[in-house]
Amino acid sequence: MTTFDERERGFEKKFAMDADQEFRAGARRNRLLGEWAAGLMGLQGDSIAEYSKAVVKSDFELPGDEDVLRKVFEDLKGSGVGTSEGEVRMKMDELLAQAREQIKTEG
Repeated sequence: MTTFDERERGFEKKFAMDADQEFRAGARRNRLLGEWAAGLMGLQGDSIAEYSKAVVKSDFELPGDEDVLRKVFEDLKGSGVGTSEGEVRMKMDELLAQAREQIKTEG
């Protein structure tokens, strides 16, 4: 095996690890976002976990984050919570950074 082959395999392995970490961070962000939104809507107990799972599942509807944003924003609006789409988007960005840091420190 040549040095080039070894470097190529190393880059492929790093790419796969980075993609896995980003997927996990996105799923964690969605769970945290669901918990945040559930709190704003006044959900209690098991309802918080159920809602968080629904937010995580909503990410599989379409590529990107728009499906998650739409679900959470519409649910908040439907519950009478006065928040804007921009506020939800900012919270998503904040929680993604937090989730990435948590994933990184877990190892």
